[in-house]
Amino acid sequence: MTTTTPDQTPRAELLDVRRVAALLDCSTRHVYRLADAGRMPRPVRLGSLVRWRRAELEEWIAAGCPNQHPGGRRP
Repeated sequence: MTTTTPDQTPRAELLDVRRVAALLDCSTRHVYRLADAGRMPRPVRLGSLVRWRRAELEEWIAAGCPNQHPGGRRP
């Protein structure tokens, strides 16, 4: 789902870990475990902030939550 700016340009929505946990109906710790294991879309890092793109998460859920990057965390 995207939001629109006042000029009606679509904009990607970034979710923090609490909103991702609510979307997945799990704990915030479990979200980090899924991400570290490569089982969900990679987050976007903005300095020390960690966010996930809502559109990527919704596509991942619609596809049945397949592993996203086998092998887990990147070096």
